[in-house]
Amino acid sequence: LQNVRIDPKSIAFTMWKDVPVPFYLSAHFFEVLNPEAVLRGAKPVLSERGPYVYREYRYKTNITFHDNDTVSYLEYRRLYFQPDLSNGSESDYVVVPNIMMMAAAVMMENLPRFVKLLLSGALAGLKQEAFMNRTVGEIMWGYEDPLIDTINTIVPGLIPFKGKFGIFVEFNNSHSGLFTVNTGMKNISRVHLVDTWNGLKKVNYWRSSECNMINGTAGEMWPPFMSPTSLEFYSPDACRSMTLVYEQSGKFKGVPTYRFVAPKTLFANGTDYPPNEGFCPCRQSGIQNVSTCRLNAPMFISHPHFYNGDPSLVDAVEGLHPSKEQHALFLDIHPMTGIPMNCSIKLQLNLYIKQVSGIRQTGKIAPVVLPLLWFAESGYIEGSVLRQFHTNLVVIPSVLEYLQYIFLGLSVPFIISAAVLM
Repeated sequence: LQNVRIDPKSIAFTMWKDVPVPFYLSAHFFEVLNPEAVLRGAKPVLSERGPYVYREYRYKTNITFHDNDTVSYLEYRRLYFQPDLSNGSESDYVVVPNIMMMAAAVMMENLPRFVKLLLSGALAGLKQEAFMNRTVGEIMWGYEDPLIDTINTIVPGLIPFKGKFGIFVEFNNSHSGLFTVNTGMKNISRVHLVDTWNGLKKVNYWRSSECNMINGTAGEMWPPFMSPTSLEFYSPDACRSMTLVYEQSGKFKGVPTYRFVAPKTLFANGTDYPPNEGFCPCRQSGIQNVSTCRLNAPMFISHPHFYNGDPSLVDAVEGLHPSKEQHALFLDIHPMTGIPMNCSIKLQLNLYIKQVSGIRQTGKIAPVVLPLLWFAESGYIEGSVLRQFHTNLVVIPSVLEYLQYIFLGLSVPFIISAAVLM
């Protein structure tokens, strides 16, 4: 118990402070093969590109212990491209939707027609089109786009940011908010559970108190002596808490584990799963509208290839092949300590695109939730850390159990002799 608390004197503290496990982020892009046909109303045909793999380093700063059995910290992530593990380079060109333009078009759909015509004229002057051909590096880490300043001029506040635009531009060399979690010093059953995130007990992105709750841990470790039921963690990237359910017991490199997976209800809509009504407005089950925490842009998250989603999502495009083996997320956790041994968290980012009257660049695009890319954050314990785990959590307990039976066996004759003498 002492060694799993967040305590500078505990064995687990160093692992918690500077995660020794090698993490990797793998990005898979969906290239649109028929952009001109899509502009005429055809079904998008997609081809998966990648993976583009990055080594991820995590470390905590601003660690501050408080009197109420909590500790605050910022966790930073740094990503470095790994050419030897990737199928391609960051200089690869990929045809994808012009995310900024298409998102702005949908966001402006209900504004006066003259505003949309003004944007359409500005887009023509900037030679902006519905689809763009850019490098993986630009899409990931950002590119200069004069459209940002133009939109800010036409509709101030629509996209309250400046500079480069990129899907992961704020992901690298940054933190995911100020977490305050329980140390377990007074109550070990609450160790790692989130007390506040950015000073908040709950967020205000969603329409119900239940959906806004910050539940579980920060997704790194869990309280010890886990039961085979479920676990929870708060994900700033998804802007919500997530609950995973127990699937099966197993072993990772000889260490006992519980495997937790996403239930089919994780991204279900409010009709199929009423507790998720607070995440609406909803579309089909299998995608979650995250526009309220993404500057009101028409963005959705899902499992890769719409795994566990409504079949209509897959049917709306060509080129998707959902499977549990490739696209399901999982966490393998050592139940005695609550420490993950092997994990792969997978999410897909999608953009809702459609024809918007008054903006001619959108052509006759049929309404569709279009996959942009999916990514996996994966890691597993190995090397000296794994050997230490195996020794302390498998070998020593087995030896002690064996010795227990030996001593019990040796004690039986003495007990019998004592009984006879009495």
